[in-house]
Amino acid sequence: MCLGVPMQVISVDDLMARCVADGQLRDVRLALVGGEVRPGGHLLVHADTAIRQLDADEAELISNALRAVLAASSGASFDHLIADLVDREPPLPDHLLALVNAGGTAA
Repeated sequence: MCLGVPMQVISVDDLMARCVADGQLRDVRLALVGGEVRPGGHLLVHADTAIRQLDADEAELISNALRAVLAASSGASFDHLIADLVDREPPLPDHLLALVNAGGTAA
């Protein structure tokens, strides 16, 4: 399984950025990322390569989701990390919603 991890940019030097996440420093390649990367910005990083730029809110949501997975695997509480998902019914994709509304079943 491949995971991208949100990291915050500390400094940029040509096609490399020094980034941090949860106290871990990494040198990250920027060749795949479009636009100007600036210190203070956020990147989605996989295998020390930036996949794309993130805004601060999206970086936090992804970080919290990853922390929730770790918490769940150790038996710790994690609802506070995914508060936007707790106590709500996930929406059906449009193609399944159309099927249900037409009297079919989505299952």
